[in-house]
Amino acid sequence: MDLARLGSLHSSTLSFMRTLVRRIMKEEWAIDRRVFDLDENGFGTAIYQIETPNDTFSFVLFSNHLSDEDRNDRVIATSWDLTMALCEGVVDDLWLEEMRNNVPKQEAGRVDARVFSLSRANRSSRLFGYVLDELCAGRQPEADRIAEVGYLYRTTAVYGSGKLGMADWNKVRNKFADFNRPFAPEMFICYMLRQFSLDQVDHIAKSRAPDSAVALDDRLKRFFGIGNSTGLGMAPYLVNHGELFSQWVEMRETALAQVLHKATPTGWRIELFHDLVLRGIRHFSESRTGDEEQIERNRVLIAELAEIDAWVRDQGDKLDTWSVLSDHAREAWSLETQELIHAICMEIHPELVNDLEDNCAVIPNPVLDPAMTTDQLRLMIEDRYDWALAIDFSEPVETDAFWYRSEEKLEPRLGFVGADPGVEKQMPLPIGRRVRDCYDLLVADLAEHPDGDVVHFLLRRPSQKSIVRRMQTMSRYKYGEIRANLANRSVRPMDLLRCKLAFFGVSKFDPRSKLWVRNTMYQGAPLIDDIGHTFDSWFLPLKPDLKEQQA
Repeated sequence: MDLARLGSLHSSTLSFMRTLVRRIMKEEWAIDRRVFDLDENGFGTAIYQIETPNDTFSFVLFSNHLSDEDRNDRVIATSWDLTMALCEGVVDDLWLEEMRNNVPKQEAGRVDARVFSLSRANRSSRLFGYVLDELCAGRQPEADRIAEVGYLYRTTAVYGSGKLGMADWNKVRNKFADFNRPFAPEMFICYMLRQFSLDQVDHIAKSRAPDSAVALDDRLKRFFGIGNSTGLGMAPYLVNHGELFSQWVEMRETALAQVLHKATPTGWRIELFHDLVLRGIRHFSESRTGDEEQIERNRVLIAELAEIDAWVRDQGDKLDTWSVLSDHAREAWSLETQELIHAICMEIHPELVNDLEDNCAVIPNPVLDPAMTTDQLRLMIEDRYDWALAIDFSEPVETDAFWYRSEEKLEPRLGFVGADPGVEKQMPLPIGRRVRDCYDLLVADLAEHPDGDVVHFLLRRPSQKSIVRRMQTMSRYKYGEIRANLANRSVRPMDLLRCKLAFFGVSKFDPRSKLWVRNTMYQGAPLIDDIGHTFDSWFLPLKPDLKEQQA
C-alpha cells in the first residue's frame, strides 16, 4: 500500500475495462444501431440497442454543433459536442424527447431511475478533422498521427450511482447482472462512445464525399480509444472509499499470489512471457508524452524489459515458479518494471486469475465499536497504523499541503499553507495526520482513564468520532489504508490518479503535471462487429502497420 508502488501499477486482465469486454465477448451481446439520425455534419440522434442474455438496454446519444470558443473540458462547462445516457429497456419516442430536453444539460438537467449512467464528450481538435479529411480523400489516416493522440473524442465526465436522479448503485447491482461490478455502467458508456465516434466519422465522410470516401480500416478503428483527462477530482475517491479500494487490491493480490506461487513456468508459457515483454517494449516505445518524468520512467521501463528478457532466458530450468522472477525484480528493477512483470504474469495464467473478477465489489459497512477499551484501540492503532505514527508531523514539510474543493471550478484542489487560502476549509483526506492527532489524545486520555472505553473517550472528544470509526472499520481489511502522508509538501497526487486508472484499465499515461493526466481508454479493444468472433488479447495494444499486413 506504499503510494509510490500504487502509482506504478499497470492495467491487467482484472482491470474493469478488460473484465467488461470479456463479459461482452463471452456472452456475445448483440449491439445494434436502432436509430442513427445524423445529418451530413454528424449532428443528430443515435440509439444503440443492447441485448444481453439477461436484459435489454439502450445507449442514447445526442450530437450537437459546438463552436470552438464554447469547447471546454472542465467540470464547469455547460455545452459539449456529444451528450449521452445508458438506460434500461427500449427507449420510446416520449422518453426520447424527455431525455433530449435533459441529457444535453448534464448537471443542469434531470433524468429518472431508468437511466444509470450519463456522460459527455468533446472532439479532438488535433485528430478528428485530419481523419475526416483523409477518409474523404479516399485515404486511410496515418497510424503515426493516430498514435500521437489516440482518440476522436475525449469524455470530460462520466456520472452514475444516483447522481441527477439516476438509478443508485444498489438498484444497478441488484437488478442488472450485466453491470453488477463497480464502474461497469461507466466503463460501458465509454465503450459505446468509442463505437459511436468511429461510426460517426465514417458517416460524415460518406455524406460529404460519397464518390471518393473510404471507410476507416478496422485495424485502425481498434487502435482508436476514448480520451480522458483525469485531475484531482478522482484522487479523493480511493481515500473516501477505503473498503472498496481494499477489495480491489485484495482481488489483485490474491490473483498475483496464485500466479507467483502456484503456476509452473512451462515452455510455452515462458515463450508467451517473452512475447509479451517484447510487446511491452513496443507499446511503451509508442507511448507519447511531453512529461519529462514520464519520459524517463518509460525509458527505464523499456531498458529493464530488455534485461528481463535476457535474464529469464538465462534461467532455463531454474525458473520453477514465477516468484523467483518477482523476488529478483524487487532487487534489480524499478517499481514500474516490477508491476509490469506482475501484470504480464497474470496475463499468461487466466485460469488462475479471471475467476476472481467478481471479487471486486463490497457492500460498505462502517462500524463504530463503543465497547472497545481505549487501551485496545491504542494497541490497534500501534499495530495497523504504525506507518502514520512514524511520521513526524511537527516538521513543517509534513503539514504543508492541504486538500480543498474549489467553489469556482467545483473540483478538488491541492493548496499549500502560506501560499494558498482555504486551509480552514480543507478536506479530511490526510488520514495519517488524523490518526496521529487521535492517538495523542487517546494516550493523554488513558493517563487519566486507564480503564476507559471508546464511547466515553468520544463523549470527551467528539471530534474524533469519524477517525475512530474509520480505524475500527479499516482494521478489518487487509489493505486498509494507503500508507502515505497526503499532507506532505512533496505528495504526488499523480500516484493516486494512476492507481485508479490502472484498475480501470488505462495502459498509457500522459501527465500534464503532478496534478492531472491525459489517458486513453479502450485502445486496442474489439469493436462491436468483433463480438461473436475470436479476438486476440488487447493487453498492451500496438500501433497497426497497414502496409506490413497488406504485404
